[in-house]
Amino acid sequence: MQPTPIRTTVIGSYPFPGWLEFAALHLDQFGAADLAELRDDAARAAIMDQVDAGLDVITDGEQTRFDFNLSFYGYIDGIALEPAPIRKFGPPAHDQRGKHAITGPLKAPRGLGSIEEFERLKRLAPQGPALKMSVPGPYTLSGRLAGKDRWAATEELLPIVRDELVALVNAGCAEICVDEPSRSCYAHKEAPDRFVEIFNRTVAPIRGRCRLSTHLCFGNYKARAIAPRQYAPLVPAFYELDVDEVHLEMASREFAELELIGEFAKHMDVSVGVIDVKS
Repeated sequence: MQPTPIRTTVIGSYPFPGWLEFAALHLDQFGAADLAELRDDAARAAIMDQVDAGLDVITDGEQTRFDFNLSFYGYIDGIALEPAPIRKFGPPAHDQRGKHAITGPLKAPRGLGSIEEFERLKRLAPQGPALKMSVPGPYTLSGRLAGKDRWAATEELLPIVRDELVALVNAGCAEICVDEPSRSCYAHKEAPDRFVEIFNRTVAPIRGRCRLSTHLCFGNYKARAIAPRQYAPLVPAFYELDVDEVHLEMASREFAELELIGEFAKHMDVSVGVIDVKS
């Protein structure tokens, strides 16, 4: 159990500053040194915002990623990146995020990029707060791939994610969150035990080597959920997730299902989302 009774942190990606959004649309106007400075400045802004707020555990805000998971596909061999989403106008929804065709065996010989992010976080963060990194899980990553059964794609991605987690621990990362929002989105219509088994296999090599957490949300894309926003269908199976800490989305759900906090707390520490940083 965590020795600090109430420990504060941020979950997921931090909002992008307006200047970063603008710069991302004009990357061709920047040189390599400019882009390195841009990444440092964006990460530093998120880091210092968390430090000023007095958080115990901080991240880089995922400021150098395209969404929390989409930039990872650029590191994966065996897929053809879709040049554009199938829909660009209308209400924001997940069909505005592209799917990539599987063209061969899925591999990531360069890793998934989180080591570089962690090294930047260590370099820019002040002494004091603990440092945390997040990596999307294999089932969530499989959701943006086409041309193969999703469970089969998940199994191909699992060792890639597992190797990235091991590399982070070896690099000195003491706190890791494995983000699997698709798991909590689809557990109401799939076998929740299967999601738990996949997750536990993914994290097995790093158990006991870091403080491990996972985030249960409902695929909120631009504040629009992709699934029923209820934890009840996930339990009791999700009590068997092999983690130190689970994150429950509460602030944007009007603090529904508060009774489940105590039930999860019988099995692991619980982090309760009380402020939506993007609101």
